[in-house]
Amino acid sequence: MRRLRRRSIGAPSSPAPPFRRMTNANIAYQRLRNQYLSEATFTKPQEVVQWLVAVQAQDFAGAKWSLGLRMQGATDDKIEQAFADGSILRTHLMRPTWHFVTPDDIRWMLALTAPRVHVANAFMYRKLELDQSIFTRSNDALGNALQGGKQLIRNELRDVLDKAGIATAGEFRMGYLMMQAELEGIVCSGARRGKQFTYALLDERAPHARVLDREEALAELARRYFISRGPATVQDFAKWSGLTIADARSGLEAIKGYFQQEVVEGQTYWFALSAQVTVTGDEYIAEVTVTYKPTAHLLSIYDEYISSYKDRSAIGDGRYAERLMAMGNALTYILIVDSQIVGTWKRTLKKDAVVIETNLFTALTEAENLAVAVAAQQYRTFLELPVVLA
Repeated sequence: MRRLRRRSIGAPSSPAPPFRRMTNANIAYQRLRNQYLSEATFTKPQEVVQWLVAVQAQDFAGAKWSLGLRMQGATDDKIEQAFADGSILRTHLMRPTWHFVTPDDIRWMLALTAPRVHVANAFMYRKLELDQSIFTRSNDALGNALQGGKQLIRNELRDVLDKAGIATAGEFRMGYLMMQAELEGIVCSGARRGKQFTYALLDERAPHARVLDREEALAELARRYFISRGPATVQDFAKWSGLTIADARSGLEAIKGYFQQEVVEGQTYWFALSAQVTVTGDEYIAEVTVTYKPTAHLLSIYDEYISSYKDRSAIGDGRYAERLMAMGNALTYILIVDSQIVGTWKRTLKKDAVVIETNLFTALTEAENLAVAVAAQQYRTFLELPVVLA
């Protein structure tokens, strides 16, 4: 065991001395810690989502598991219940994809990030002949149909729009009509009906959502991003949030006094003053003691540990990233050992068990293989099903 020197953390007005010898390995381990992957302490799904601000969630099963990894005693059923009762919501924001977000945060995040998503969607709006007059009519029809706590699946809302004289036929038209309604704060997720997703009125699911002005929202998003995901660069923040570099820098400028910075290989990384951990070198100042023992994590490819950063060099060999891209994203999950990408995994649900198959990019030691087996057992507890590790 290597004991590292401890020191007290200064207040924002008296920033701590700079790190020495920060490396990609140090960056990766700090991210694991700040994202609560190295030590899960949350007990409720909404606590995880609130800490991470937003959690990418187009892969619903993978997103639930991402929350479960950061919780104590997590099960799929517990997270499904939080989704059903509206403790966590799912909607389009930040980038053109679904995210989990809390009812408290959903309004100000939509106001800040939806305009950029509309810009990204503009080509498809034109291609599908969707203009503001159609969106106004469709949003009015959706709002009327969902009033009074109704929660309807997409096909039921398709009928509503068709009856209102709004064409929904075509491969993408209905999807973009619903996304626009989400971005405008008309609808968000309701409880699932069986395996089908429903929509509900946002006003009814989040009646007490906070509203912030733009400058406050930029600062709030930057603060919570760098606390929960640091060390990270302003480019990482812009990529994750979907904001322009100018807006990302503006948000960081407003809160940078609460953070420390370090330049590594020409890039400036920002991180909270209290978020300091390392696993290498007695010269590196830290506030914690680390005992080495391999740890493994079975992550969704959309897990925030992966999707939160533009530059992922801290968490794996660049060749591995190329292999992941070649495989495609939808069903490719990522295997992490000691903060680094070492392969992929996939699950196959059977009637009475789940089979996990791994595809390793590099050979693992006996201790590392044992860590993967421990991670598989964590997944077993989450799904409440026996696991077969292939």
